[in-house]
Amino acid sequence: MFPDLIKIGDFTIHTYGVLVALGLIVSYLTALYFGKKESIDTKKIDNLFTFTIIGGLVGARIAYIIEHPDQFKNFFDYIAVWKGGIDWFGAFIGGALVIIFLLKKYKIPVLKAGDIAGISVIIGHAVGRVGCTAAGCCYGKPVPPDSPFRDLAITFPHHEHSSAPAGIPLYPTQPAEAVGNFLIFLFLFFIYRKKRFDGQIFSLYLVLYGLERFGLEFWRGVTPPIPYIGLTWNQIVSLGMVAVGIIIYLYGRRRNEAVQSV
Repeated sequence: MFPDLIKIGDFTIHTYGVLVALGLIVSYLTALYFGKKESIDTKKIDNLFTFTIIGGLVGARIAYIIEHPDQFKNFFDYIAVWKGGIDWFGAFIGGALVIIFLLKKYKIPVLKAGDIAGISVIIGHAVGRVGCTAAGCCYGKPVPPDSPFRDLAITFPHHEHSSAPAGIPLYPTQPAEAVGNFLIFLFLFFIYRKKRFDGQIFSLYLVLYGLERFGLEFWRGVTPPIPYIGLTWNQIVSLGMVAVGIIIYLYGRRRNEAVQSV
């Protein structure tokens, strides 16, 4: 709702870009904090974080371009990520590909690194969704006049840098996801203090965020559902996250029980 944080003449600092940058900083500090708890070298955390972010941004932009090709008219449009227009699941896939390669190189246990990544990603994602609210991207569907959620609707004014349709009450999907992500972070932070096995935090992150995103997709107005299925691609990926999270949790718990029984 506030796309431009600072505007002086032709010079503009976009709120979205500032909050995404802030989210990355928060994620980095969180990764450092839990990396030290897992006894992982700080320099390795730095490299993992830096290159994973690069891979995530590339993946996020590519996925968004594929989903919204009509929004890109020239080369500058393709690289102007600070104006908004990134896909979280694209970031997840792009970042995952990079981090898997680096984990093998540094010989860091995948599930241990996954626990750090899960709690770090969700808090940065929460801050980033506040940026989405400011920029108007990832907006919700119009709220019907007789809906009980009408009072919670947000209406975006017309602005050249806002992606949301102006003057229409929309479901508040961006702030709802931001709040949900903050709550998931607090839950994972509490569980991390009593972590019983590697992969526990990562598995819970996959399940909780997958369920959250699956539900929110019904109110999001950005990605259309797949014909004959009625679900969006994001919902299919969300269900995959939940399934993988359950498998990792069961695997980690069984391995932990086997170790304790020896």
